[in-house]
Amino acid sequence: MTTAHHATDPDSALAGCRVVPDTTLRRHAHSRVVLGGSPTRLLRLTTRGAALLDRWCAGEPIGTDPHETALARRLLDTGLLHPVPRPGRYTSADVTVVVPVKDNPDGVARLRAATGDLATIVVDDGSTAPFLGATVRHRTPAGPAAARNTGWQHATTDLVAFLDADTLPEPGWLDRTLGLFDDPDVAAVAPRVRGLPGASPIARYEADHSALDLGPHPATVRPMSRVSYVPTAALIIRRTALAAFGGFDERLRYGEDVDLIWRLIAAGHTIRYQPEATVWHQPRPTLRAWLRQRHDYGTSAAPLATRHPGLLACARASRWTLAGAALTAAGRPGLGLTIAAASTAALPRTLRRKGVSARAALTLTGQGQLSAATILAAAVRRGWWPLLLPTKRGRRILAASLLPCLTETVTHHKGPRWLALRIADDLAYSTGVIAGCARHRTMAPLLPQSTERHQP
Repeated sequence: MTTAHHATDPDSALAGCRVVPDTTLRRHAHSRVVLGGSPTRLLRLTTRGAALLDRWCAGEPIGTDPHETALARRLLDTGLLHPVPRPGRYTSADVTVVVPVKDNPDGVARLRAATGDLATIVVDDGSTAPFLGATVRHRTPAGPAAARNTGWQHATTDLVAFLDADTLPEPGWLDRTLGLFDDPDVAAVAPRVRGLPGASPIARYEADHSALDLGPHPATVRPMSRVSYVPTAALIIRRTALAAFGGFDERLRYGEDVDLIWRLIAAGHTIRYQPEATVWHQPRPTLRAWLRQRHDYGTSAAPLATRHPGLLACARASRWTLAGAALTAAGRPGLGLTIAAASTAALPRTLRRKGVSARAALTLTGQGQLSAATILAAAVRRGWWPLLLPTKRGRRILAASLLPCLTETVTHHKGPRWLALRIADDLAYSTGVIAGCARHRTMAPLLPQSTERHQP
């Protein structure tokens, strides 16, 4: 986007910007009814608004009329549209790279070579053997949050790019993100973090199933959505936003990045996920280290749920879907299926009344039920399995929860080793979640949540 950052009206910063529709966007009733985003939204547009949406989706830029920019802002905020970045007021001279590191001088050397002439601050967080090239050193390890805070507090540029020492950015990664900051509402932009391909089974698994990889499609980051957080393994953020919120909470050993992102969003800032920019991440070299990392990530769920009530749940589905699943698990599958069938039958009629075509309504209903089943299966594998393991019925449910993993293995032409890592991934993460819940005395991350709770 090329508009001025100093505009008093943030919406006016959208003038001249081009957008792309979200992959979920569907237009009905001559574009006057739009459906999509995450969570799914249904909006009704005026005839003029529908015409504007058609023009934007065809590639025309947003105009300067206040009503036009206000509609564009609404569609961007709901995740139905995404801005196309292009050169703007920010350049690489406005960015300082901050690298928190402990005991990985080789990674720092590779990262420095990949980032070229960018201003870089390397924070050695108490490495066993101090190494040359560190800008600042902590005498004893203080954790990633403290290392990142030390780094950005030494920066003087408008933007700070956090990169972990085990990452490698692709050429041009920064150019594909900086234009998004011409919108003053945008506080941070995250590139896509992909697993670095390698010969080991873990590297091959991470290459297409990394926990840090949030997918190939752009998104507005918000809790309880397809992209509900972004990691600081690679993140560009305004230094003023860091200063205003005190940076990362150093009391958190894990999940400090999610906590900061959610605090920014709660204050009204926009966070964008921009997968056109790619940063590669090197996975842990051994199975033990990799499983330990997944366990540690899981321990962050409890403190995050405590700090941000209602924003973290093991599963989200309609109240009727949850009721049907609970009855099935309790040994009442007939009643459970009846409830599920009744709620499924009602949804197409509701969508039809709102202007969605019959065919689209049936397709959306089927996709919704499949998505709900997949989410519930993941909740079983990543939290509920200890409750199910002691009984025969529970073990059957647990076995059924593996079907999505088996399907993924077959459709992606993976072997038994990949499947074993897929199951081990969920198991290690779940042990971390359970351990964190016990430590913080909360069950919030293990409880499901109805989608009706957060409907706009």
